[in-house]
Amino acid sequence: MEAALCSALAPSPYQVFNTANPGDKNFPLKYGKDRSVVMTVAATGILGKGGGLLERPTIETTSPGRESEFDLRKSRKTSPPYRVLLHNDNFNKREYVVQVLMKVIPGMTLDNAVNIMQEAHYNGLAVVIICAQVDAEDHCMQLRGNGLLSSIEPADGGCG
Repeated sequence: MEAALCSALAPSPYQVFNTANPGDKNFPLKYGKDRSVVMTVAATGILGKGGGLLERPTIETTSPGRESEFDLRKSRKTSPPYRVLLHNDNFNKREYVVQVLMKVIPGMTLDNAVNIMQEAHYNGLAVVIICAQVDAEDHCMQLRGNGLLSSIEPADGGCG
């Protein structure tokens, strides 16, 4: 009985070069018309019992010690709020800053993005959003990844 194995594992040189005939049942390679290798074939005599068939792996849906998405949302609501700050720079054009704000911050409107950009331009600093620390760090890194100067700080008052 033969079982076909299509895998990244190549047969050993011993198996390839020390077999009787290419047409032999135990020959480990099957060739296409252009002599390219199509697949490796394992016979029960080569691999021993089982014919080389692998059982389908089981994938665990939950990992021990990991929080569910519900728990993460709950912890974000109860964690202390942080401000994401945008700092003025002399490198990026105003239009680009507005585009990045709308791309990075969920729910950011054009009017809010323009107001934040102008506040940062004239005052040197603007509050972009107040949110949970995890989200604030993520927004800050995304703003920095797009070339803007950004930082976070704890918000003294509640969410806004």
